[in-house]
Amino acid sequence: MSYISHKGRLLRKSEVQLSIASTEDKNLALRRVCESLENNRNKILESNALDINIAEKNGMKSGLIDRLRLDDKRIDGIIKGIQTVIKLEDPIWKSDKVWTLENGLTISKMTVPLGIIGIIYESRPNVTADAFSLALKSGNCIMLRGSSSAINSNIALVNAIKEGLKSSNISEDVIQFIEETNREHVLEMLKATEYLDLIIPRGGSGLIDFVVKNSSVSTLQTGVGNCHIFVDESADLEKALNIVNNAKTQRVGVCNACETLLVHEDIADKFLPMLYEKFKNRVEIRGCDKTREIIEAKEATELDWEEEFLDYIIAVKVVKDVKEAIEHIQIYGTKHSEAIITENLSNANMFLRRIDASTVYVNASTRFTDGGEFGFGAEMGISTQKMHARGPIGLEQLVTNKYVVIGEGQIRK
Repeated sequence: MSYISHKGRLLRKSEVQLSIASTEDKNLALRRVCESLENNRNKILESNALDINIAEKNGMKSGLIDRLRLDDKRIDGIIKGIQTVIKLEDPIWKSDKVWTLENGLTISKMTVPLGIIGIIYESRPNVTADAFSLALKSGNCIMLRGSSSAINSNIALVNAIKEGLKSSNISEDVIQFIEETNREHVLEMLKATEYLDLIIPRGGSGLIDFVVKNSSVSTLQTGVGNCHIFVDESADLEKALNIVNNAKTQRVGVCNACETLLVHEDIADKFLPMLYEKFKNRVEIRGCDKTREIIEAKEATELDWEEEFLDYIIAVKVVKDVKEAIEHIQIYGTKHSEAIITENLSNANMFLRRIDASTVYVNASTRFTDGGEFGFGAEMGISTQKMHARGPIGLEQLVTNKYVVIGEGQIRK
């Protein structure tokens, strides 16, 4: 029996028990996991320090090291996220539609778990706990395959999770982690239709493209974040500067960070010098010809408009109006998160209606596209596809439907 098959069988064996587990049992299990994460805090931080040390020796970019790093505040955030999931309504065995046919049959549309979810992800060890908590509360077993860069952190987190489950009524086998970093195991996961009902790739474009192209298991694609902010001619420039600064620099190594800034030509002479002073010696600006006439910036290439930098770099383009901004985003956007800063209601409405993305903002930072910020407690990722879920993937996106039909002896004529 192969490595993946062994873990897959453990998950299938646990699937039925978890799918019908009570809300009370699931919440108790999550509380026990929170306690175990707290009790194992030092071990988790020590393991993460090993990963950080290796990443630094290997020359990993600072933005990616930030994604990898855990500290007390981030562990607090992980625990808080699970506590939020506990408080959320159980999404299983709910009905939003019940109807009776003329023949007397009563039909109920009920929510049920997807089954077994596989998630393949890079760096961010918090995904381990986030994905587990959402899977468990929604009645799904989960197989996790993190990146080699976070292997020590992930093992420590999974060990703590399993320790917590041992003191609950939920089997520790509902979570399986792929500890071996051999890429062959990824390929085996992608073909494991007998054991996995859904695979979610979470990471850079290389990982996502590889999974989508090679998976026989259905995939829910989380997308690359080439996110844009357009500063309109009517924008409050101080407000715009604060939003752009937050969206670019609050955390650069995340998918909802701003990568391209579009500026209306009528306010470019005022706004770009403000931006330059804010970003000076902190963020590298790569600008179009008009941008470079106003401020000091490197020349932007065609590739810069397409790039998800995940670094202290931003591409800046001066545009004629909101229509040109929309056209630019339609060409280069990745349907993740896009924002307009404006005091013009007509332009705001045009932007909202014409931009095709999972999340569209007016006068707010793109950094809010996040399951925790949306009140989901955590997220499996940000889906940029349209079937079956879009945006932050929380509890409500991890269920499917079962039709329950109650009759009194009816037969079809």
